[in-house]
Formats: sequence, C-alpha cells, structure tokens
Amino acid sequence: MLVGIGIDRIEIQRVRNAWQRHGTRMQRRVYTDAEWDYCLGRPDPASSLAARFSAKEAAMKALGRGWGGGIYFRDIEVSRDRSGAPGILLHRQAENYAQTIGAGRALVSLTHDRTHAMAIVVIESI
Repeated sequence: MLVGIGIDRIEIQRVRNAWQRHGTRMQRRVYTDAEWDYCLGRPDPASSLAARFSAKEAAMKALGRGWGGGIYFRDIEVSRDRSGAPGILLHRQAENYAQTIGAGRALVSLTHDRTHAMAIVVIESI
C-alpha cells in the first residue's frame, strides 16, 4: 500500500552557485559524507548534487513533512545498490517519523538534463 509520493525539480545552476558560495558549509548541512564523495567523483558534480537535493525534497513531501516538520536534509540519504540503482535511506528523525506512519520501503527515481534535476520518491507501507 502507498504511504506517500513526492516529486521535486531544481535548477542545476542554483545548486552549482550554492556549492561555489558555501562549499563545506553546504556539505555539512545537506549531504552525507557518502553522498558528497560520490557526487564529487562524478564528471559534473553539480548535477549529481542537484539530483540528490531534489530527492531529499521529494522524500520530505512523500513523508508528508516539510523543512519545518523536524526532518533535516541529512536525515535522508540517497544511496546506490550494487547495480548502481539509487535508493533512499532514512536516518534519525526521518526514520523515526517513517515508523510512526507505518512507512516501509522508499523508492526513488532520479533524472537530470543539462539544466534541471528531478526526483520522484514513493513510500510504501510496511
């Protein structure tokens, strides 16, 4: 059964500008170390950072919470399985809240083109 669905789209240049302006401060606030390392190893780090930012926003929407809902960006992590497919890991407050609403598996789809990144997150019940 479906618990929630969220979608988000962001301009890659907006993320690139924030990365250039705020660097490690942005890293500590938004991304896990694993996400940051993965993105910096990509040919265009900004597009990967943007896709992950979008996935975090989409996950918050799928959980029915926003920025003011007590869930922080680093509570949501975009991971990769052995085949390279993206996944969502919930930590701390996001994990606690997901348990209270009976959320189980979170599925994510990421995409980006030259100018925009987008993500869709679907959360199924336990």
